[in-house]
Amino acid sequence: MSDLPRKAVTRTAKLAALPLGFAGRATWGLGKRIGGKSAELVGRELQQRTAEQLFKVLGELKGGAMKFGQAMSVFESALPEEVAGPYRAALTKLQEAAPPMPTRTVHSVLAERLGEDWHDLFLEFEDKPAAAASIGQVHRAVWHDGREVAVKVQYPGAGEALLSDLNQLSRFARLLGPLIPGMDIKPLIAELRDRVSEELDYALEAQAQRAHAEEFADDPDVLVPAVVHQCEQVLVTEWIDGIPLSEVITDGTQEQRDRAGQLLARFLFSGPSRTGLLHADPHPGNFRLLPDDPEDAETTEATEPAEGSGGKGGWRLGVLDFGTVDRLPGGLPATIGDSLRMTLDGDAEAVYDLLREEGFVKESIELDPDAVLDYLLPIIEPAQADEFTFTRGWMRSQAARIADPRSPAHQLGKQLNLPPAYLLIHRVTLSTIGVLCQLGATVRLRDELEEWLPGFVLDDEPLTEEDSAAGA
Repeated sequence: MSDLPRKAVTRTAKLAALPLGFAGRATWGLGKRIGGKSAELVGRELQQRTAEQLFKVLGELKGGAMKFGQAMSVFESALPEEVAGPYRAALTKLQEAAPPMPTRTVHSVLAERLGEDWHDLFLEFEDKPAAAASIGQVHRAVWHDGREVAVKVQYPGAGEALLSDLNQLSRFARLLGPLIPGMDIKPLIAELRDRVSEELDYALEAQAQRAHAEEFADDPDVLVPAVVHQCEQVLVTEWIDGIPLSEVITDGTQEQRDRAGQLLARFLFSGPSRTGLLHADPHPGNFRLLPDDPEDAETTEATEPAEGSGGKGGWRLGVLDFGTVDRLPGGLPATIGDSLRMTLDGDAEAVYDLLREEGFVKESIELDPDAVLDYLLPIIEPAQADEFTFTRGWMRSQAARIADPRSPAHQLGKQLNLPPAYLLIHRVTLSTIGVLCQLGATVRLRDELEEWLPGFVLDDEPLTEEDSAAGA
């Protein structure tokens, strides 16, 4: 029993319709041009129709196709504005909602997993989903002890759907690639496929969420809802209100944007150090901006928060969905902090030696250390200043610099390697930067790096005998 089109032939047919649809709209656009419409107007209409079809197909399929759409959506900041505009609305929809599965299916899963008397576990249960994601949807309810809860119900057949979609999407990587210039889509799809089994396992998700909820229990800046109950295909957690980050991106005040950006950076870099886990799905649908004062929960008017804390009338970051995490028992690798510090110091030889040692430069490749430094410096610009304003323009300039086949950065970038151990960290960092650019947030990134990133600040070196004597 399933309301997902599970059969590979059915799902493949839907995905195969994407390139056919693109071709059909190109023919339609040619007809419009012949009819006298301008190339610019026709181009925008084509992009809008393509975006609408992309959302419709990915949203209906859910599974891996929608997961891919969500991963793509955080990179829209890198698109040229004339292309990003028509796609932005359709891709952003994938961050918050998708067509829901029927109520009868939800009830069947709950009856199968919680028992026929599952209604007795809840004082209230809303059949209309509050949110729908790639492998499940969330319902608002009241647990039998009076707590407001979020009930995540996994789509029947989600595992088969994910694997089928991602296998098929890899065939269309070349077609989908132009949506994100300069980005190789195939490794992204392969990495998503590798995470499927973990994300389908709600026991692993509950374990990761409990670890974060316990660590951040008294944190003034970050709130992680506690796990209430977990079983196969069902996860019940405490409900949190707040403003979805997607709404802050579209309608938030500058104070909200800056606060959300600062806390997002803080959570990204502090999480691994404090829990040994990296939250690896940083799209806006997984975050909420929460007022410190519950009485302000209905308003979106922000006030300037106290420095470094929630503060009276400030905002906290609510974090959801721990289905995808990277396990980093020692926190983020010190190599990242070391290489950042040495790059900022302009030590080209030391940076190059470290990158070669860690496998970012293969043994068979010889590069100019100064050229590597020139490649890296613009990318790490946000870490150079006391505060940095992330913008879509800055993101697009970085993407264009690396994507342009004529640029030295493009030629050098093709020769660098990304070791498997760093793949997920790299994607999470890029995705987070993409969200910061969508927010247009001014962030004190260097503060977070100094506080949480191993290797970014050198430990005090031991005193020599001469130093000790001088001190005496």
